[in-house]
Amino acid sequence: KHRRSPDTLASSGHENSFTFESHRVLQFGFLGVTDRFSVLTRQLLRLMIHHRLVIPIGQLSFTRFMKIIEPQRLYRRIAEEIRGGVVGGQWPVGTRLPPERDLAILLGVSRPSLREALIALEVEGLIEVRTGSGIYVREVLSAKPRDVGSAVNAAHEWGPLEVMRARQVIEVEVAAMAAGNARKGEIAVMHDALRLMGQEVANGQAPRRGDEAFHVAIAKACGNDVLTDMVQRTWEARDGAVFERLGQHFENPVAWQKAIDEHEAVLHAIELHDVSGARRAMQVHLRNATKRYSASWKRPVAA
Repeated sequence: KHRRSPDTLASSGHENSFTFESHRVLQFGFLGVTDRFSVLTRQLLRLMIHHRLVIPIGQLSFTRFMKIIEPQRLYRRIAEEIRGGVVGGQWPVGTRLPPERDLAILLGVSRPSLREALIALEVEGLIEVRTGSGIYVREVLSAKPRDVGSAVNAAHEWGPLEVMRARQVIEVEVAAMAAGNARKGEIAVMHDALRLMGQEVANGQAPRRGDEAFHVAIAKACGNDVLTDMVQRTWEARDGAVFERLGQHFENPVAWQKAIDEHEAVLHAIELHDVSGARRAMQVHLRNATKRYSASWKRPVAA
């Protein structure tokens, strides 16, 4: 038996593969041409389907017998599962949803992906996160979700934790390249961005502008326009409704100061043109940032 992660099961509409031209077996077996097979073959086929070794053709989205199903981001698919439970009466209005850990097991998905889905449903108004109490159903919506993304900017629909994982892949090497290429003027821009972060925190504000300016300055110093554009795109995702609400839950002055300290370590390595040091410092920063978004529900939703 092959082990697969919960997200693999939830995110793939056709994860079971075919062998020995079994698609032909399925097509004939489920389109009425059963006379081509012996009773034993049909029994074997039913047994294989029962154990999900193969899937009936009617359940596959990629055949000509089905309408094309539009691909969705994993957290949107999870949100639709929860929405279906609410609309179907499994969780009536006022009901508290199961704890995050139990709900993740129930749906067969990871907790980070579930959290993104819950944030999306909160933005839509379906659920409410009550600090110290739990997550409650607010209202019954239609089966069709509200459009909380941007029709123009697809980055607004990217899942926040999906973005953070992508940043760990991209920006770690971008920082290393910047350490090897950065000029004095580019390093000065990084210092300016870090000072802006400090000013924003001192004013009790989320250091959004300074944070973005710092990371974009590093990207511009790496000497690769494609990578710079990729970094800027990940920051566009921060303007999405789901990402903003996630920040309201899990960003706070303590987290902001930790981010500034981590930025200082990155900048110090870049100033020294320490390639491995910059790579390591950025890796630590982005891992910690992702963990901060994965913390327990502690803070109330900002007004």
